[in-house]
Amino acid sequence: MQLSSYFDRQRIEDFIMFSPSHWIALSIIALVCLLLYGFRFEIRTDVKLRQSVRLLLIMILVSSEAGLQIWYISQNVWRSSTSLPLELCGITLLLSVIMLITRSRTLYSFLYFAGIGGAFIALLTPNLVYPFPHFRFLLFFIAHGGIILASLYMTWIEGYKPTWKSLLFTMLGLNIVAACVWIANYILGSNYMFLSYKPSTYSVLDYFGPYPYYLLIEELFAFILFLLMYLIFFWVPERRNSRRKRVSQKKASLR
Repeated sequence: MQLSSYFDRQRIEDFIMFSPSHWIALSIIALVCLLLYGFRFEIRTDVKLRQSVRLLLIMILVSSEAGLQIWYISQNVWRSSTSLPLELCGITLLLSVIMLITRSRTLYSFLYFAGIGGAFIALLTPNLVYPFPHFRFLLFFIAHGGIILASLYMTWIEGYKPTWKSLLFTMLGLNIVAACVWIANYILGSNYMFLSYKPSTYSVLDYFGPYPYYLLIEELFAFILFLLMYLIFFWVPERRNSRRKRVSQKKASLR
């Protein structure tokens, strides 16, 4: 098979969800996340290494979006109604780049939930038609994995943490973003963020009912997902650590 067949828009077969290649891609992303967590102390204490990791993440995200735009243009399929970075993951990718460059706590408050949550759902149910090893397949998983890693880097390496206010801020931010994208959809005749109808490929939206009700269910689903992300990874561990400290202090006072 010619190398061009892995890049051209024409394809012989379609991407199959939860196929071996899909599971392998998910496993690789999970492994990289675990490695980042496992080496968090080494990265955190080495200034040059920390800067290198941050720069690498910036390059991965920028290259992913640039590569996608180049592919659109090279295949003569670039359209303002489908090719602008106005999907949620496209927006969070660009914001993740700015967050990594500026170390913005405000952007982190939004991206911990919207970036990780949105990219996680996208990775599980990809809006993708190109199978492995097509360029678009590789680009999709690299970009969405990079979005997740960007916020995990800020959490594990830079020491940022979301709060209850972050959750509410994210929900407000998502609605503002959706309103702006809806206006863009009206002007461009597009369907960014699937605000007008569901994607043609399988997604969680298939369980949320018809238009426009699925938009309301989607918002409730996002809130529950973000709430679990906060409770499981921050609130519960902090409560447990606080309880252990109180027990330790009480034992020390009895000695």
